Amino acid sequence: MTSLLGRRIHIAGKISEDAQLVPTEKVTAVREFVSELVKSLLKEGATFVVPVDCEPTRPGDGLPVLFDWLVLETIRDYHATLRPAAARRDPRPLIVAVQHHKNKEQIPDEKCPIWDALNDVEDLVYIENAGHWNMASKRMDIQAAQGDVLIVLGGDEGVLYLANLYRDAGKPVIPLNFPIVPAEKGAQRLFDQALIRTQTEKFFQLPEQGAAHAALNKINLRESMSTVKKVEAVVHLISRLRKPVAFAVRLLNPKHDSYQAVEDYFETVVQPMVEEFGYELVTINGKRNEHAFINQEIFENLHRSSVVVVDVTGERPNCFIELGYALGRGLPVMVTAQEGTALPFDTSPVPTQMWTTTSTAAQKKRDFKAYWEANAQRRRIVEPDPLVP
Repeated sequence: MTSLLGRRIHIAGKISEDAQLVPTEKVTAVREFVSELVKSLLKEGATFVVPVDCEPTRPGDGLPVLFDWLVLETIRDYHATLRPAAARRDPRPLIVAVQHHKNKEQIPDEKCPIWDALNDVEDLVYIENAGHWNMASKRMDIQAAQGDVLIVLGGDEGVLYLANLYRDAGKPVIPLNFPIVPAEKGAQRLFDQALIRTQTEKFFQLPEQGAAHAALNKINLRESMSTVKKVEAVVHLISRLRKPVAFAVRLLNPKHDSYQAVEDYFETVVQPMVEEFGYELVTINGKRNEHAFINQEIFENLHRSSVVVVDVTGERPNCFIELGYALGRGLPVMVTAQEGTALPFDTSPVPTQMWTTTSTAAQKKRDFKAYWEANAQRRRIVEPDPLVP
């Protein structure tokens, strides 16, 4: 099975140093869970975001309080035997490692063999560098930009900050209620918030409307559950998550002369190609609204999309407003239009795929795929320009 092929998982959190709150046996149990979870995710074809840093330990039993090196060590030991063939053929790196300029000095000596072994395998590790920023928030910004799904255990303000970053980007957050920090801290606080029925879908969504709350209760992990059962429950939930959203902006007025051509283009070209790329195409047409005002729903979905497909055929003002919002947000934007559409913008910074009704569906698919692949990593129109890079 490769139900999570290429899905980039980020496991974050921290164990309390208080041995009275979290005795050694609980630390050992949660570390066993994380290791088995990584093995199961490898089997499903997942990839990982992992910070590379020091490894602080508890003063009493000397056990690590973070999970990052445990994740890396488990990947080193099992990727060759557990990764399915489809995952090994996938060009995306298995690990996106986030570090900073002091990385070499902060890797513990005993962890260097792990880091070296992973980097010795060609194309296994891709390194994102936070430059001279050693502050946690800067590295978390990079981690959240690279990750697809956040799994949190324990922790404190750091995991809350990470969860907010993932939420703002419309990416799933899976809080696990392991009692490894005080009840009001970190992942336990997030889990309690997610248990509120009206809040669950802010954390993650499933294809079936309203199913997220029931699914969350399935990962309300009792201490009496075996590690195997806990891992199965979490992996099952991750495998059911709604796909990343490709938000569609397009002509929706059926009375417009170009409506049917746009409808056919999206039905025969855009939707199947977007699904092939691993996204769910979402169009808000007013037939089923979650908000009192459709514009609010449009912009909330647009804001938290992974990619936006904008077809400006018909030259509708609302399409250009939504296109501008997506570009300003810095989202990957694919712009299409029927041949003959008068584009009121320079196509140099905003490349546009022009399509015709006379081409075959197969040819239009090839053209759309080539355009997508050429523009998926296009730079933002205005790149961040900090005073201190």
